Amino acid sequence: MAHGWTSFYSLIGSAAAGLIGLIFIVITLSNGRGRPSSLRAFALYMTPTIFHFGAALAVSAFIEIPGDSPPETAAGLGLVALAGLACCLRSAMGILRSPDGAPHWSDFWLYAGAPAVLYAGLIVAAIGVWTTADWSPRLTALTLLVLLLLAVRNAWDTITWIAASGGGSSDP
Repeated sequence: MAHGWTSFYSLIGSAAAGLIGLIFIVITLSNGRGRPSSLRAFALYMTPTIFHFGAALAVSAFIEIPGDSPPETAAGLGLVALAGLACCLRSAMGILRSPDGAPHWSDFWLYAGAPAVLYAGLIVAAIGVWTTADWSPRLTALTLLVLLLLAVRNAWDTITWIAASGGGSSDP
């Protein structure tokens, strides 16, 4: 499947891995924040974002495995997609049940809804990979690129929230 797509998947996988590292730096730098609020925010918003970066890295790796048959590659994509849907469900439930007040209207859609649609698209792409459909490489690549860009947007959103709420200082 990676024929002609090697550079694309190398770029996406490398970007995802680098961004995971940067998020861990941000988490370390915000260590002085009040524990209960920062742990809840990280669990609710940062964990799914790291998962999405990890999914982009994993899908890139599954596609680049030399000698894998289409069913093996499709199984890897399908597993990542199912885990992603579970992550989105967890995020949706957490956002809707947030005790910290009403979240911003976009939180549900950008942290749970849109990623769920992308993981559903990845399931369709996995089916296409399994059946060696002509459209499957493009759908896989598009889904992965949009997932990576959405994760970048969500990381930016969470990090600016940390900065605006005094990420380096203790809560009063």
